[in-house]
Amino acid sequence: MNIAVCICQVPDLPSAVAVVDGSLDLSRVAWVMNPYDEYALEEALRLKERFPGSAVIALAAAPEAGKELLLKALAMGADRAVEVCSSTLQDSFQTAWVLAEAIGNIYGQELPDLVLCGRESLDLQNASVPAMLAGMLGMPFAGSVTALRADGESLEMEREGDDGLETLEALYPLVISAEKGLNIPRKTGIRQVMEARKKPLEIVQASALPDPLVRFAGAEPVSLKKACRFVETPSELAGLLYRGGFFKTAQE
Repeated sequence: MNIAVCICQVPDLPSAVAVVDGSLDLSRVAWVMNPYDEYALEEALRLKERFPGSAVIALAAAPEAGKELLLKALAMGADRAVEVCSSTLQDSFQTAWVLAEAIGNIYGQELPDLVLCGRESLDLQNASVPAMLAGMLGMPFAGSVTALRADGESLEMEREGDDGLETLEALYPLVISAEKGLNIPRKTGIRQVMEARKKPLEIVQASALPDPLVRFAGAEPVSLKKACRFVETPSELAGLLYRGGFFKTAQE
């Protein structure tokens, strides 16, 4: 079984993110593997262990800091790690496009049996790359999977829907996005990390990017309320709201 896993890096939650001149300042950010992508990679590795002869390739469309991300994928057990180089990616469409192109270059006419992605990245939370990637590859898509049972011919999956637990069945090839609860990702030790550093990181150069469908227009800090006042009676509260223009604004 040939399995491709698309991973990305996200800011570590305690990291400080500032806004400078309408842009995000990420100079002090520590980067980690997107947690949803860890679920995807762990599931790929479990399938590899279950089906002898399987191979897992991890792909990341990431800047230089993404090398540590790919080394972690190798330390967890991926057979190959591929850095997809391109100019700055501006939206989910461009991200899906470079990943689809890279998968096509790696696997050729024979698509992988499975492409696993995280449901979404914790920073942008668009949850759109996996479905776009499936469309570009011409593969069916199953999203937000919380359980996966596979044999050599087909897959059975579960996900939580609005009306309860849904069960899905599909044949290969398939693109799957992993949801929290699918598994518990394995930890890596010093030995695995040192062995991973001996393995080569492959580089695939993306061709010219298509125009983005969504552009980042700017950012500004959220204004915080600096004063808090407690009132004793409803009539006092009503007076404050009236003098503050709340009722006039509500009527408009």
